[in-house]
Amino acid sequence: MPDVCILGAGFGGLAAAILLQRAGHTVAVLERADRIGGTWRDARYPGCACDVASHLYSLSFELNPDWTRHYAGSVEIQAYLEGVADKHDLDRVVRCGSDIETVAWQGDHWRVRCLDGHVVTARWVVSALGALRDPRMPELPGLETFAGPAMHTGRWDASVDLAGKRVGVVGTGASAIQVVPTIVDVASEVHLFQRTPPWVVPRRDRPISRLARAAYRWVPGLMQLRRLQIYLRHEVRYPLAFGHLGRLSDLFQWVLTRHIRREIDDPVLAERLIPTYVPGCKRILLSDDYYPSLNRPHVRVHGAATAVVPQGLVSDGETVPLDVLIWCTGYRVDDPLGSVQVRGRDGLCLRQFWGRRPRGHLGITIPGFPNLFGLLGPNTALGHNSVVIMIEAQVRYLIRAMALAGDRVLEARPEALDRFMAEVDGKHVDQVWLSGCRSWYLNDEGENYTIWPGSTLGYLWRTRRPDVGDFWLGPGQGVGAGMGSRRK
Repeated sequence: MPDVCILGAGFGGLAAAILLQRAGHTVAVLERADRIGGTWRDARYPGCACDVASHLYSLSFELNPDWTRHYAGSVEIQAYLEGVADKHDLDRVVRCGSDIETVAWQGDHWRVRCLDGHVVTARWVVSALGALRDPRMPELPGLETFAGPAMHTGRWDASVDLAGKRVGVVGTGASAIQVVPTIVDVASEVHLFQRTPPWVVPRRDRPISRLARAAYRWVPGLMQLRRLQIYLRHEVRYPLAFGHLGRLSDLFQWVLTRHIRREIDDPVLAERLIPTYVPGCKRILLSDDYYPSLNRPHVRVHGAATAVVPQGLVSDGETVPLDVLIWCTGYRVDDPLGSVQVRGRDGLCLRQFWGRRPRGHLGITIPGFPNLFGLLGPNTALGHNSVVIMIEAQVRYLIRAMALAGDRVLEARPEALDRFMAEVDGKHVDQVWLSGCRSWYLNDEGENYTIWPGSTLGYLWRTRRPDVGDFWLGPGQGVGAGMGSRRK
């Protein structure tokens, strides 16, 4: 059997497979789709692109000199991932079409069963399922009654012709601000349904010249230097955008407000597009063409949709006739397991253990679930920098933790998780995410279970090596989930 079973073949799963094999481990990767790529395989809507610069949104050990734009689109990112997989011959360890049903602890190893009956047993499991996995549909009356085609941006249907159609776009998040500018020249009408306006800053995207690409390829260290430059520029945003800095925070909000008023021709519309919450409380979005697209005469901004009817959407008591619906309503980030059932010691169900709030020590390990690691787990997402940095830090951490365990079973102590959660919640109190708005960062109780409340430098330092005191280490049998206080 393989040493490690990796769940998912997106950025996290591929990084784990490569680095674990380099460390001498055998791996098996299970992917539910018919090919690798994760989010970038699924998100193929027009205009889909990353909001982190290409040279930073790359694996540090697989830098790409051939990015064609400063902010790569989904097609180019998917091609990059497929190229990385080919280079490392991952076809021999990745099994596509393997929709995982159950992950169960068997006393000294994990048993992973897929819906097609395929079973993998392994000492260790690395969950790289990803949060942007299952689209979230809105809870609107009459959702299934719409007479025309409807699709979520995470499951784009390219066969639907938008030419000359009245198109409704529901939501104003990251996918909406990308898809709207790409369809305004195609659709006869675009109706944007906005519950809460976002803060949108210029992205300043542009092509990367052939000369620059040649220099990245042939000048030693140039790509690494460029990556470091971008990283530091993003990292300095953390205290500027997410800490309460008094006048500096007010200045940031004033600049963004002025930007909206300068970009939008209609003063009334401009005021409707100015958020009432502090920048950073919800995700700050990047776009060069979102606001200009709203100036077009055939684009109309409505309030939140309140119901779906066969002929369109209802908003502010008005029925808006539509031919096509596009849902830009995000993903089920509060249920990262999706349909996968994970059971640890004594049959402990991970979904029940989490309840309303997913949690893990450093977002990686969970008491009661031995030899299990998560990538981009609870409280390790970012609002200011590249999550690829977090992924690589977590993979290197789990490799060191496996070495620490040797032939023993490794399990996070409950008190280690409690300390971490107290620390996270304490730091969040003074952060912008808890300044009053509602976002997908928070659960219904207002707890931030998604975002790391600090710099990536801080997380890199915390994960540089596992603290042996955070774990129970011992034989596989006979240890309950409550044994966190047992001596090593």
